[in-house]
Amino acid sequence: MNMVIGGAYQGKLKYAKETFQIGDGWADGASCAPKDLLTCRGIWNFHLLVRRMLQQEQDVDALIERLWEENPRLCIVTNELGCGVVPVDAFDRLWREKTGRVCTELAARAKEVHRVFCGIGMVIKK
Repeated sequence: MNMVIGGAYQGKLKYAKETFQIGDGWADGASCAPKDLLTCRGIWNFHLLVRRMLQQEQDVDALIERLWEENPRLCIVTNELGCGVVPVDAFDRLWREKTGRVCTELAARAKEVHRVFCGIGMVIKK
């Protein structure tokens, strides 16, 4: 498993496709079903998948285990949510915290983690 993280609109998906040579087989976390993640090569907007799962009261932690066991070659592309102003809305705070915790767990297990800023990738774990 590999991860690419960074702020919004920083070129993370393009970077991930080029760096890990994954041209197709991507799922969009904004709209895909969680089961699609078990067979796709990569997911972008992972943070939005976490949001949808929380809204639907689904078990995000169980997804981490399934991804690790059933799709270990997955590349996860996600926005960093914890670097800005703390949201006023309670759900948005929960989403931000849960996304951070999930990504921390996935990064600990990942083979590589890259951070993208202004389209430039930095390897933070290899």
